[in-house]
Amino acid sequence: MPDILQYAYMQRALLVGVLLAVLVACLGTVMVHKRLSLIGDALSHSSLAGVALGLLGGFNPIVGAMATCVVAAFAIEAIRKKLGNHSELAVAIVLSTGIGLAGVLAGFVKSSADFNSFLFGSIVAISSWETKLVVILSAVVLLAFILLYKELFFISFDEQAAAIAGVPVGAVNAIFTILTAVTISIAARTVGALIISSLMVVPVAAAMGIARSYKTTVLWAAFVAITSTVGGLVLSFYLGLKPGGTIVLISVGFFLVFRGIGYLRGRRGIGEESASRTAGGKNAQSGKEGGV
Repeated sequence: MPDILQYAYMQRALLVGVLLAVLVACLGTVMVHKRLSLIGDALSHSSLAGVALGLLGGFNPIVGAMATCVVAAFAIEAIRKKLGNHSELAVAIVLSTGIGLAGVLAGFVKSSADFNSFLFGSIVAISSWETKLVVILSAVVLLAFILLYKELFFISFDEQAAAIAGVPVGAVNAIFTILTAVTISIAARTVGALIISSLMVVPVAAAMGIARSYKTTVLWAAFVAITSTVGGLVLSFYLGLKPGGTIVLISVGFFLVFRGIGYLRGRRGIGEESASRTAGGKNAQSGKEGGV
């Protein structure tokens, strides 16, 4: 057995990391296609306010993070509808509010170490209870995503067309909002509130460099997220690095490689198209000369 698997805390970290990687890939794909990539930032910073409330109130900070994330997520949806053409301001408003509340409440927290552990995460310090919570919530979120896959796909590209087609856009958006809030709140404990938004976007951005369809984008994003998570944990274990930052940097590496592959593939396609046109032009010219 590899050294890394001899420790119970690393076994829990790998399990939780892989589960969260799958979730952020699925939800991140919808977020990116809805052009709401920054919503992860707003919710993750809002979760810090809930963490501070939990530490001050003497209850589990993850519960507080979930509550504030859900409230913040619905606030974004409500503000988006009110602002119309300037709906992107909703994310900035909630982000600012979350940062403000977190900053004020953090000043009353006695143990700054407990609060700081949520900034960059402490996946190797996750408890057995938290592991069970992540497993249960991951199963619920993944099941909901699978059941609503077609509806989320439709809404991701055109909400108005989806509504005309009979998709309950309001209900689906509400469910997706809750799923995203729950995922970000539990990921803040493991990966870190300042990092989870990057993990939700970068693997999807990498996947879009080589994927040919929405489905393959989800699959490639999951591959990048899982590989980055496992690779980040292994490197952090053997090299003494911070897991959250290492995971994100590996996913950025995938983004650069996949974008390079996509660029080369596009250039090759342009070259083949140009050669085809040249050959077609020569054949047409030969036909004309033959006719003459």
